[in-house]
Amino acid sequence: MSPENTPYGGAAGESLTVTDNRTGKSYEVPITDGTVRAIDFRQIKASEDDFGLMTYDPAFTNTASCRSAITYLDGEAGVLEYRGYPIDQLAEKSTYLEVAYLLVYGELPTQPQLDQWTHDITMHTFVHENVKEFMSGFRHDAHPMGMLLGGVGALSTFYPDANEISDPENRMIQTIRLIAKMPTLAAFAFRHSRGQPYNYPDNDLSYPGNFLGMLYKMTELKYEPDPRLERALDILFILHADHEQNCSTNAVRAVGSSQVDPYSATAAGIAALYGPLHGGANEAVLRMLRRIGTKENIPDFIKGVKAGDERLMGFGHRVYKNFDPRATIIKGATEDVFAVTGKNPLLEIATELERRALEDDYFVSRKLYPNVDFYSGLIYEALGLPVEMFPVMFAIPRTSGWISQWLEMVVDKEQKIARPRQIYTGARSRDYAEIGSR
Repeated sequence: MSPENTPYGGAAGESLTVTDNRTGKSYEVPITDGTVRAIDFRQIKASEDDFGLMTYDPAFTNTASCRSAITYLDGEAGVLEYRGYPIDQLAEKSTYLEVAYLLVYGELPTQPQLDQWTHDITMHTFVHENVKEFMSGFRHDAHPMGMLLGGVGALSTFYPDANEISDPENRMIQTIRLIAKMPTLAAFAFRHSRGQPYNYPDNDLSYPGNFLGMLYKMTELKYEPDPRLERALDILFILHADHEQNCSTNAVRAVGSSQVDPYSATAAGIAALYGPLHGGANEAVLRMLRRIGTKENIPDFIKGVKAGDERLMGFGHRVYKNFDPRATIIKGATEDVFAVTGKNPLLEIATELERRALEDDYFVSRKLYPNVDFYSGLIYEALGLPVEMFPVMFAIPRTSGWISQWLEMVVDKEQKIARPRQIYTGARSRDYAEIGSR
């Protein structure tokens, strides 16, 4: 069988020979695309009534859960590509809505396709008035991310046809609705936390411009976003659109594998992003920079990091063992934003901290380079957003990635309902004792 005709595209004849030292038996396990299938190890048994060998991999550190053609990530080389296009080219030349189309459909749009896509998204930015009432029911101090989580989950009740996931046309309608309405719900959450009336979408504005208007429009008849802020936000959205099988994407796929509607699956992604280890990293960077206080305190801070008394936030990544390719792009966007808003004194601390860390063998040898979170929080703060809104700003663009991953999963014939195995470590076969004798 030729390589192109082998299952899953692996080269013919590649295999792994495993010898079970318990029995002396050897087994041949096929290798495809540099991976072995965990189910192939089930044939390895110590006895006939043995369940078979399982693999144990907490947090999926070395386990592929799916086959995907959406995002390519090479952490060793610092490469990030959407559908094969380098992230730096997309950030420089594209818009977020064009990138969202690329993620969903797999190809960059023609001008007529982009015009239609933009029109469809724009025409679905409004939400039902009952959604506004639902959002108003939250406490005045409710966390915006919790409000977004509830709001997106509630959309499944407004669009009950969304559970018809086997219908391609229906799936696309829900895709457009999700991408269109996420900024509206996010802006409602922000305005609610400020005790301000909600702003309706302005369909004359661009996707990022409309979002800025829903956030900040007050009494003016027409909100006109600064084009530099508009473009910086668009770049941020592009950089955050997808990032392979991270925690929230895995949550979307796992919940979506039950064949639930895409709003509920997306709500699962938002819930995962709510966690401080995922969506709250840029907030931790700001807290660190404030704690450092001045550039003069950086040497002592670095000594504290080396001694284990301090944590260097915004450096290093679970996947990237080189520069995060998004970090350089976002640093440039930071300068554009501060040209409008005025410089944040924390920027000088951040820049100096980055310079010193990259000249220090302690950090370089450990491959601790700035990641996308190191500068993004500074942009959000410059835009006047509280730290509670930071993960919300992450969720808006990531929606296109989540829904693209969901669309891919729905038609993947290999996917089944997610049901991991466990290694049971508890007691067995205990007799019930009456409460008086315990």
